[in-house]
Amino acid sequence: MAKSYDVDKAVVDLIKLAVPDFAILGLDDDGGDRPRRIDPRGTVWIRDGELAEPDIDLSPATYHYSHRIPVEIAAYSSSEPLRLVLNRMASMIAAPIKADRFLGGLVDYIDVTALELVSINAIGAQTQKGGMFDIVATYTTDSPL
Repeated sequence: MAKSYDVDKAVVDLIKLAVPDFAILGLDDDGGDRPRRIDPRGTVWIRDGELAEPDIDLSPATYHYSHRIPVEIAAYSSSEPLRLVLNRMASMIAAPIKADRFLGGLVDYIDVTALELVSINAIGAQTQKGGMFDIVATYTTDSPL
């Protein structure tokens, strides 16, 4: 299996453990299309990771990747400001990453980018606020595949 897939899968598993009450749509879903409604507990979309062009060392060939995994979060408005709810959701996902910067030895380092608030348009629903951030994993492998 490709290391990029292993990293994507490990991140999905980590998020499922970090926020088990949220609806999580990820790699095994049919294209990652947004559902018609946001789950009342909160929804997390995990997109397929994007690999930057690797740095390459020769003899032996070694590929150094920066792997960005886009994450989108959404929640219903509540008695709390939606921005606070989204920040709490992002913090819940970031906590286990901060606790294990090496993803159990799979990567050289993993971190998250800043949360960006965005408008989410779901078919048949009113526009909601959501958040987006990337999980960035760096790692080395002996195969470009």
